[in-house]
Amino acid sequence: MSYILHIETSTIQCSVSIAFKGEYIAGKQLLVNEFIHGKKLHVFIKDILEKIKIKTTDLNAVAVSKGPGSYTGLRIGVAAAKGICFAQDIPLIGVNTLEIMVAPFFNKNEYDYLIPMLDARRMEVYSAVFDTKKRYIQKTNAFVLSENSFFDKVENGSCLVIGNGASKFKTLKPKINAHYNEEHFPSAIDMCDICWNHYKDRNFENLALFEPYYLKDFQTQNPKKK
Repeated sequence: MSYILHIETSTIQCSVSIAFKGEYIAGKQLLVNEFIHGKKLHVFIKDILEKIKIKTTDLNAVAVSKGPGSYTGLRIGVAAAKGICFAQDIPLIGVNTLEIMVAPFFNKNEYDYLIPMLDARRMEVYSAVFDTKKRYIQKTNAFVLSENSFFDKVENGSCLVIGNGASKFKTLKPKINAHYNEEHFPSAIDMCDICWNHYKDRNFENLALFEPYYLKDFQTQNPKKK
């Protein structure tokens, strides 16, 4: 048996999936304009386990999107993943959220570069740049967007900008040859192949020490003075 449970909670989309030897079997996801992970994540896990008639004792590993992304979302996802791994004594796999975002676009040849982009408030985003061979051209980082962003990395190549940060970039009329997919969110369904390769290579996290990749310190708004 080689069942892996995948959990993705880095944005307002909550998603889970199960794969057998890297092949997607079942999944569930919900995108609403608020964080519902605390209410829905464990329900989704229970539902898909029942759907394919297996139990947590049948799992060989749990994979989780480790960030960057929402502080609250990441904490909920990682806590759930670690809880199952501790209880079943199985390994934990952590995957960069931006790698999950670009995974379904690598087999499409119309673009030279892929730029996943998650909103990080105001004009700041979490982003990276990949070429069509899945290589990092720019590592994951948090930075403030400008019209010159990425210009030194992509030269004259065509770029697909993916994610909920793309709309902010689009308003700046950037100098790069950019095309946009603003509706794409990271999904557990897109984790299957990546995580199967991690599993085969035994690329596991230290379960006791693993923390989400927040990239930025948690920020909250101060209460308004009356």
